Amino acid sequence: MATIQWFPGHMSKARRQVQESIKFVDFVTVLVDARLPLSSQNPMLTKIVGDKPKLLILNKADLADPILTREWQSYFESQGIRTLSLNSKEQSAVKLVTEAAKSLMADKIARQKERGIQIETLRTMIIGIPNAGKSTLMNRLAGKKIAVVGNKPGVTKGQQWLKSNKDLEILDTPGILWPKFEDEAVALKLALTGAIKDQLLPMDEVTIFGLNYFKMHYPERLKERFKQMDLEAEAPEIIMEMTKKLGFRDDYDRFYSLFVKEIRDGKLGRYTLDRVSDSNGDD
Repeated sequence: MATIQWFPGHMSKARRQVQESIKFVDFVTVLVDARLPLSSQNPMLTKIVGDKPKLLILNKADLADPILTREWQSYFESQGIRTLSLNSKEQSAVKLVTEAAKSLMADKIARQKERGIQIETLRTMIIGIPNAGKSTLMNRLAGKKIAVVGNKPGVTKGQQWLKSNKDLEILDTPGILWPKFEDEAVALKLALTGAIKDQLLPMDEVTIFGLNYFKMHYPERLKERFKQMDLEAEAPEIIMEMTKKLGFRDDYDRFYSLFVKEIRDGKLGRYTLDRVSDSNGDD
């Protein structure tokens, strides 16, 4: 598979805005997809954040494998990164984020208090890749629909400051991808979860990747959802056979669309595509 490149003009502009605005915030909130704790972290943004205090949020935890989410949370905490797992659609997200922010900045708040400076509102910037759920989290924190929400990548196009409560003031940013994906597996994982546009990768490759991953890690899900599926066969053979069994004749594209949608909609259950054992100790 060729190197995937996708870097629209608004993302290049957003990257510059992040670089320019980061000095105005107390800490950075990095929002990632809990199904892709590592693969949905933008290495370009990680470099920009540098040593700035960071709160890592594993969003969409309700869609991810709970056992692996706990493993990832422990892993990041062991790296000295304050980490939360949550579903930004739930009201509890507001309290969780606010308390984590206060805990993260406790030392700074104490130092300022000693100097007679009372910090009443902490300022943060929310960054992440497209479709990680930033707008949903922003709306939840603000208590009203302010940020534009969409189930496709690239909905938010500009920066905006939002008041969450008396404790938090938040700078939203568009989802930003890095210029190109050198790692084929990362690109396929992002495609399978819908983080990048479907036109960027051949759907047959995405489907084969998904089939192989679920065969290896969640075979019982495939058996339950697709009772006619022969898990002993290779992925291309499964695609041909299932296309016929489902009455799609030779229209393999219909099976690709069906299978990927089933995964994205959670019809095959909660899953995580990144594993701590594959991290090789990388931060």
